[in-house]
This record gives sequence, C-alpha cells and structure tokens, in this order.
Amino acid sequence: MNAPPRALLTGASSGIGAALARELCRRGAHVWLGARRADRLATLVDELRAAGGVAHAVTLDVADAASCARIVTGLDDDCGGFDVVIANAGTGGRTTDLWKMQVDDAAELVATNLTGALATLLPLLPRMRGRGRGHVVGISSQAADIKQPQGAVYGATKAGLSYFLDSVAPELAEHGIATTIVHPGFVKSEMTAKNKFPMPFLVETDAAARRIADAIEARQRWLRFPWQIAVAITVASWIPGSVRASITRKSVPPPPSS
Repeated sequence: MNAPPRALLTGASSGIGAALARELCRRGAHVWLGARRADRLATLVDELRAAGGVAHAVTLDVADAASCARIVTGLDDDCGGFDVVIANAGTGGRTTDLWKMQVDDAAELVATNLTGALATLLPLLPRMRGRGRGHVVGISSQAADIKQPQGAVYGATKAGLSYFLDSVAPELAEHGIATTIVHPGFVKSEMTAKNKFPMPFLVETDAAARRIADAIEARQRWLRFPWQIAVAITVASWIPGSVRASITRKSVPPPPSS
C-alpha cells in the first residue's frame, strides 16, 4: 500500500490556500500548512482533523526568505521528505497609481509573490533530486499574461514565478520532479473582495481548489482557468502589438496634474 502523499502548502490560512488544504486532505494527503496568521491556521487544522484529515500548522512568513528556507528544510527532515510543495502564498491586487508608487510598495509584492515562492521551493529541490521524485507547484495568475499598467508590479511577480518554473521544468523532469504552473483568473477570496473593478467569470474558491488538485494528481504542466479568460488571452496574443498598446492606453487613468 502506498503511503499518503505529504504536501507543504504556503498561504494556507484563507482563500485558495485554505480551500486547497481541505481538498488535499479530502483526497488523503497529509498536509503541512504554512501562513503568517497562526490563529486562522489553528482553526483550519482543527477543522481538518475533526473531519479525519492529517494536518499540521506552521507559522511561516515567506517574505522572510532566510527564515522560510530554514523552516521548510526542517519540516522536510521531520516529515521524511515532501512529495508535493505548493508555493501559494501571495499578496497583491493592483498597484494603482504609477506616479505615486513607492519602491517599498513594489518590494513588498516582490518579496512575497516571487522571492517568497523561491524561498519555499529552492531549498527543497536538491532534496527532491536526491530522492529521485517530487512535485513543485506554483500558484501564479493570469495576470502574468495580461499587460496592465495598473497591475504592472503584481503581474511582473507572477510572470517571474511562471517563467522560473517553466524554465527549470525540463531539468527537474530529468530527476523525476514534476512541475505544475497554475494561472487562475479571478477567484472569490478575501484578496479579490477588495477589488474595486469588474471581475469577469469569478470562480468559486472550492471549484478552483478542485481544479488545482486534479492538475496536481495528473502531474499537469500548465493549468489555466476559467477557460473563457484563457481563450481571451490567447486571442489577444494574436493582435498586433501596436493595437494592444492602443487598447491598454485607453484603460490607463490620466496622470495627476502637476
């Protein structure tokens, strides 16, 4: 009988992370759940255990890269080696005003969405290579494919994560390590609830978690959903760059008067 898969999931205290934790437990995985909000993690772990799941809470801030790397390697030792590592922790939305944007605002997004994901994944890759197996999953965003000035930094962090994983996937595969890159559209969550703009084809959190869990089980390289936005992005890529630039300019608010 095969042992249950052991999964590390960051950003697990709410949104996609919490829903994915429930879904993975429902499918029999043993989960280690990382997030900054210890109280929420504890509540979630209690819920999962009450339903018969095996879950562990880990207070973790991926933006503290050195601490994150130390914690995830320690957990890998303690559990006997993770089978799946899911870099889900993220912050964002739109960095709305280019002319007022501060370096610290951009750095916060980069530290969590890109550097934090790398701090979660990189320390564990040599260990997976040594075991000859593993699976790394990056929860990116369809914002990585859409060039919008008002979301430039957020989109750049997600594009960076996707680019990294897509670039290393062939080499990882040579060592038995699968890669899954997830580009969700708008998913109902605390983060998207703050958005002040239309969110077409909004996906329920539980539905998103099921799709991601299915992709992980299938060791699927790419997952983009909902299909309507994925198709729209593909079609948009066929439009000449000058036309796309014109459309983008019309979506940008006028600069502040001096």
